[in-house]
Amino acid sequence: MHDTLPKGLRLGPSGHLLRSRRAARAEASTEARTPVDPWDHDEPAPWGRPGDGSAGGEQPPDPRDQRAGDVEYGPRRPARKRRWVRLVWRALAVVSAAVVTLAVGFGVLLVATPSTSDAHAQVAAQATEHHATALSGALPTRVVQALIATEDSRFYSHHGIDPVGAVRGVVGPLLGDDDQGGATLDQQLVKILYTGGRRTLTDRVEQTALAVKLDAHYPKNDILRMYLDTVYFGHGYYGITSAAAGYFGRVPSALTWTQATLLAGLVQAPSAYDPYSHLDAARRRQAHVLDRLVATGHLTRTQATQIAADPLNLR
Repeated sequence: MHDTLPKGLRLGPSGHLLRSRRAARAEASTEARTPVDPWDHDEPAPWGRPGDGSAGGEQPPDPRDQRAGDVEYGPRRPARKRRWVRLVWRALAVVSAAVVTLAVGFGVLLVATPSTSDAHAQVAAQATEHHATALSGALPTRVVQALIATEDSRFYSHHGIDPVGAVRGVVGPLLGDDDQGGATLDQQLVKILYTGGRRTLTDRVEQTALAVKLDAHYPKNDILRMYLDTVYFGHGYYGITSAAAGYFGRVPSALTWTQATLLAGLVQAPSAYDPYSHLDAARRRQAHVLDRLVATGHLTRTQATQIAADPLNLR
């Protein structure tokens, strides 16, 4: 008889069937894993069994009405949100890698480009070549304010390059825009002293590195003085001293606002704004310089209007 009993059962001393502990545990585990039909009860639910036509009571709650945070195992993060998190992290990784690459590349460029410690010697050599007279005494305040407002309004706060201007200077030629706009005074000076005024993409990248070196090596006012001694104002006048004497018969410190703003406008394109040949264009450029002086707080609009109306007294 023992041979015919199901596995896990045996007869007790009194002849009753007994279940082994192992079989009892296995059966309990099976019951725990078996899904329970909520409708399989001896007593019907108050709302009736679905489909049996019973009436009365409330309708069973719809599981879809359950809030996301009320499920048994807690809220799950939406798949779309997880994807966005991954995308953000990947984008940050790409940006970080690009920044590191640019930093390393710029470091190599700084090492590869020449030193700017001979800038004063370069300025003196160019003054000799162009028969220019060096600026003596203090910097001419009106010329300096007009020049900075127009060409490089953040001159005293940047370190040789203006980040926005640097991007424009590199990307512009790729987009067909050959205008140098955005170059700082430091970059313009190193273009004159070290890259022969060339404007290729390679030269502009080199000028960016040299401008950083120049700014690190010299005080801002020294850079301004070197710039004013070498920049071209048209009609063969190199440097502000020669230009002030040639156009107006004055020393730089004696220039009126009208004269100083005219000269500051010439450095962008001396031939196009030649006051002898293209006076209207020169005056329009001067009006832009005056607008910049108003924008930077050096002049009021009333003062700028009066200056624009004053005579130039060209020689």
